[in-house]
Amino acid sequence: MVLTIILYGLAAALAEILGGALVVLRRQWPARVQEFLLALSAGFLLALAFVELIPESLSVIGSEAALYLLLGYAVLHFFEHTVVGHLHFGEEKHKEVMVSRMASYSTFAGLFIHAFFDGFAISAGMQFDFALGLLVFLAVFLHKIPEGLTIATVMLAADHRRKTALMASAAIGTATMLGVISVFLLTEIDEGVLGLAFAFSAGATVYVGASDLIPEVNRSEKRVIPLLVFVGMVLFYASRMAVSHVAGG
Repeated sequence: MVLTIILYGLAAALAEILGGALVVLRRQWPARVQEFLLALSAGFLLALAFVELIPESLSVIGSEAALYLLLGYAVLHFFEHTVVGHLHFGEEKHKEVMVSRMASYSTFAGLFIHAFFDGFAISAGMQFDFALGLLVFLAVFLHKIPEGLTIATVMLAADHRRKTALMASAAIGTATMLGVISVFLLTEIDEGVLGLAFAFSAGATVYVGASDLIPEVNRSEKRVIPLLVFVGMVLFYASRMAVSHVAGG
């Protein structure tokens, strides 16, 4: 089980690096689908959180789950928007826009923390209930390539070298793996912590979907992008049915 979870975390991390590599190698077509992937991911994440993660957390650890759900949301908000400043996905994707070195470092820090909790959610979910964790992985995986595209584009827009841009995406991929491994360390200390970690990750999932991704969807001038949020919700339902069928549930 440990190796399996690590492999899923590695797949998410590699998707992050792939997004950065596509920018560094001047393959421009993925940037055009960035908004589509973010919208799908937003819908998938929100459906996952409200249909599965929150009810499951409340069912397992009772009313105490509400506190950890709120804590998961609050911690991510604190680090992304208080410690390192306001974070946007893809805001620097236009070639004519340049950003300062300080802004690039701030964006990197925000995405690093964000990626850590992505890995945390994958690991906590899979250890708690593998089928449920697989849905968490799918939700995270959907926005990993756009995330890699974003950090590499920010770095290049701040006049960093292409090697630095690729290293930045690799570092954020590493943050995902650190999040995966951290849950194993917590459960080594006390297995009872797993339920609390799961509730915490559910709150973080709500934050990513509602506060990170939905605002980016709302900024789009394309009418089809908001509709893809609903497609993401349908995709969640289809994935849920498929996972339940495979798992025999």
